[in-house]
Order: sequence, then C-alpha cells, then structure tokens
Amino acid sequence: MTSNTSSNTLNGMRTSGELMTTVNTVIDSLRDLHFDDISDLTKPSAFDTMSALIVMRNLLEHRMVTVTGHLDRLGVAEDHGRKMTELLIVMGLAPAFAARLQRVAASSSSLPTLHAHAIDGAISGEHVDAIVKGVAHAASRSAEPIDDATRLTLVTDLLGQFFSGATPTQIAKRARTLGNQQADDTGGIPAAEDRDLNALSKSIDTDGRLQVRADLDVEVGEKFHAAIEELAKPRPEPDGSPDARSTERRQADALETLLDIAARGTDCASAPRTQTLITVPAQRPAQAELEFMGSITEATLHTLTCDGTITTMIVDGEKVPLDISREKRLFPRPIRRALHERDKCCIKCGAPASRAHAHHLHHWADGGETCLENGCLLCPSCHADVHHNGWDVVMGLDKHPWLIPPAAVDPKRQPIPAHNRRTLNLDNLPSAA
Repeated sequence: MTSNTSSNTLNGMRTSGELMTTVNTVIDSLRDLHFDDISDLTKPSAFDTMSALIVMRNLLEHRMVTVTGHLDRLGVAEDHGRKMTELLIVMGLAPAFAARLQRVAASSSSLPTLHAHAIDGAISGEHVDAIVKGVAHAASRSAEPIDDATRLTLVTDLLGQFFSGATPTQIAKRARTLGNQQADDTGGIPAAEDRDLNALSKSIDTDGRLQVRADLDVEVGEKFHAAIEELAKPRPEPDGSPDARSTERRQADALETLLDIAARGTDCASAPRTQTLITVPAQRPAQAELEFMGSITEATLHTLTCDGTITTMIVDGEKVPLDISREKRLFPRPIRRALHERDKCCIKCGAPASRAHAHHLHHWADGGETCLENGCLLCPSCHADVHHNGWDVVMGLDKHPWLIPPAAVDPKRQPIPAHNRRTLNLDNLPSAA
C-alpha cells in the first residue's frame, strides 16, 4: 500500500484527499514564509527571491487553470445556476481574472504546446492569455477552419515573441499581423475591415467619470477620425492667445459637439430632442442626479438646463414627480434663429452656430426667461467656461452679449465684445456693455 501510494505520488496521480493535503501543506508553508529580516537580503538575493516568487505565482495560476477546466467539465457552475466565470467571481476572484482562467482552461486541448510551457511556471498568466487570444484571433481571420499544423505554427510564433521579451500587448499586435496573413492566404477578411469585431464599451469609474473604449473597423474609424479632427481644430482665445486646451481636451469637446449635432438632427436651429433625464429634488436642488452618471453639482445643473438634451424632473422627498419641464426651458425655433442671426457663432471662440448651445445669461434654473435678450450662443467648451471657469456674459446696451473674463485672465475684467463684433473699433461703438 505504501509502495502504491509512493508510486502514485511520484507519477502525479494523487487521490483527492492526498491532493488537498498537499495543497494545504503548500498554503501553510506560504503562511509561514515571512520576510521580517528582508533588509538582510543582498541585491542578488533579493533579485533571486523575486524571480522565485514570480515562478511560484505562474505555477499557481496554471494550477488554477487546470482546476477551472475540471470544474467546468464537472458542471459545478450549472449546479449552482451560474456560468463558470460567475462561479469564480462568487468564490472571490476579480471578473477579469475569472474570465482569463476560463479562457485559458478552454484552450488546454487545442494548445498543448503552450500549456506544456506554462505548467513549469515559465510564462506569466497574462502572456499565456495573450497567446490564447492571439491564436483565436488569427484563426478567426481564416476563411477556412485552421488545422493543427497551422495552429502549432501560430503558437510557436507567438511563444517566440514571448521569449524575445514581448509584452502581452505586443503579442496581440503580432497576432493581428498573423491574422492578416491568414486572411491573405485563405481569402478571409483582414481584422481592419471586419465589422464583426467592432465593439464599444463604457463604464463609470470611482470618480464618477465615464470611461469609453472603442474598437472600430477602418470604415467606421475613418468616419470617427474625420469628424473628431474637423471639430477639434484649435481656436484662439478671445484675447487672441492660442487655444489653451490640450489635444485630448479638444477631442473630448469635439465628441460632445457630435452628440449635440446628433441630438438636433438635421435642423441645427431646432431644440434638441429630449433624450436624457435629470432628477432634481424640490427641496435640495444641489442633489440633482443624472439617470446614468449619478449626482452632479449645482453649477453643472445650470449648464445642462440651459440647452442640453435634458428632461428635468422635479421630485418630492419620496421621488414622486412634481413637475416635468420640457420645451419651456428650451429656446424655441424662432428665438434660436434670431440668436443665429444676431450672434452668428459662439460669442467666445467663433465656433459655427450649428455647433453652439443656446445659453441663458440669467440661468433658467434661477428664474431666467427664455427670450432673445436673455440668450446667446456658446459652443460646449465655452459654455463650460462660463459655468465653471469664471467667465461671465452680460447683455450690453447695444443689445449684444459681452464677455467678462475671470480675474485670472484679465485682472481688470474688461468686457470683450461677442466674437462676430470684434472687428469693430471699441472706441467707435455707439454704446458699451
């Protein structure tokens, strides 16, 4: 009996009880592994220790992959009424890591060469996953299912990338190249032209900001690039200085402009189609919330209720609607056309009127009227400057809007005429602001 047990142990064929005993022994050993005297480690010793820990981590992840595959074959997740990744998440794993384990586990039979390298702890889980996804991508570019020989060629190529020091991202890039070669050889579709790969994901981070990632084919990508480039061109500040916005900020502003244009449809002078909901507690307007993005400041509330594609719902303490404001706060078509005729463009930067919001000089949320005398055109970026960055707009005696810069821009806060009237000589104007 002892002889058989020893033989099974040597061959890696342990009973479940023996396996759990071994696992628990390893866990206890790790718990007993302390680095209280780590300051005594020399540079070479510290380096060797980290290298050993990395191998240990790689070995552990591959064992987790093996058990994940076995759990899947046993149908444990189905017994719990869940998918495999959901079960792993419930067991305490992060969603991305759980998905990685299942993805790599599913490749064990089709990519034995990769797993033979991973079983020794020579490759990190991230690199193994990159190769698994890379092979799948390259195979998907082929017009015909790939055979084992082709799959082995792909694995060998990507493993070579890893052993040459490539990062997971670089391995993915190489896989794209291999995929395009498959497309050329078999008459498949190159990744850049495959609309089925198009994807857009969005998530809200812990700061309440929206993170957007898009993966687009060349046709949609070209349309997006052209639209953003057109709308993100630098424009001078009112005093003639260069655009202070970064490239990234200009592109984000351009995206907002695209959304505004889409909301208005083909008629840029019409009120935007109502498509977003903002809930405002009647007794606590500072606690206003957007339907998807959550709470906002009172300054942002004022911005949105000027001219955004927003429906404002006033609710009581139990969130029962008291009033829903729609067109009454939005500038109707005749007034918008009058604003276009008078202001011609954004009064601050000169952006075309078709890209501008209609702004209430005296905020609508504070009782301001929706009329020509209380309105002006501001592009989204300049609109934000007025609401958040200290710029003011007043109506001059000449019945045209004037800008008053913040003290940080002009300590004297001298009024600046609207963009379409800056070619006039200020000394010769019939009246000033």
